[in-house]
Amino acid sequence: MLWSEIKKWAKQQGYETLKEKGDEEKGEPVQYYWSKADDSNRSGVAKSVSKLAKAIYNDMTDNKWLDHQQTYLLNMEIKNYK
Repeated sequence: MLWSEIKKWAKQQGYETLKEKGDEEKGEPVQYYWSKADDSNRSGVAKSVSKLAKAIYNDMTDNKWLDHQQTYLLNMEIKNYK
């Protein structure tokens, strides 16, 4: 996923995003901040573009699919363990 695509999609959905580059010399990672434009209480931080997209999607759907996402990740861990 590209940062520019997620930023544009988020804006269309009514969210504001910000990319903060970390200090590469200190090994600090890039962080992505998001918030709902009309509700500053709905906000968060993500460590990757894909996690940013997932966080915004989960906020949009009121975490309706969170259980499914967690089950999927658990099943992937089990599958990779075998």
